[in-house]
Amino acid sequence: MVVDEPIGEERLAGVLDLPRAEVRGALRELADEYAAQGRGFDLRFVAGGWRFYTRAEFSEAVDRFVLDGQQSRLTQAALETLAVVAYRQPVSRARVSAVRGVNCDGVMRTLVQRGLVEEAGSESETGAILYRTTNYFLERMGLRGLDELPELAPFLPEAEDVEADSQEGSIITEAVAEAVVAAQSTDSGTRDDDGNSDA
Repeated sequence: MVVDEPIGEERLAGVLDLPRAEVRGALRELADEYAAQGRGFDLRFVAGGWRFYTRAEFSEAVDRFVLDGQQSRLTQAALETLAVVAYRQPVSRARVSAVRGVNCDGVMRTLVQRGLVEEAGSESETGAILYRTTNYFLERMGLRGLDELPELAPFLPEAEDVEADSQEGSIITEAVAEAVVAAQSTDSGTRDDDGNSDA
């Protein structure tokens, strides 16, 4: 109830002075019990830890109570940039800009400030800073890990639909943005002040 990010089983086991397997079993039992009872909240395993979330069917009421209509959503440019980083990480700003077809420096700074993207070293050849998504990104998307991101294939057009290489960047950008939106919409919870799903 008091954590501000998902907490791992090992840490919980240490605090409770119990074996990790026992803690894991108890958490799963609680999660199943809450789901069976239709409680207003879920206990979920995301981003390598456990945390309480608003149950999807009650998220609208919680949004109204907590946010009172004041939401600041990610822009389309930020969503597209975040999608490219998610699927191509670790990736440089120059590479993200090349895929999107526009300069993304300002958008990347915003994503870093919001804690969705972080630095991940630098390219050995160019020295360019590389970026990756954070655990906070996984938490907000409701993902246990990056392997749960939706496959891109269903969002990509057939090869013959791509008329020129110059269009490839915008097609990939749209595809990854749709895929991230799909992942976000499969598990809706309360939204934070950025308009991101608390899923």
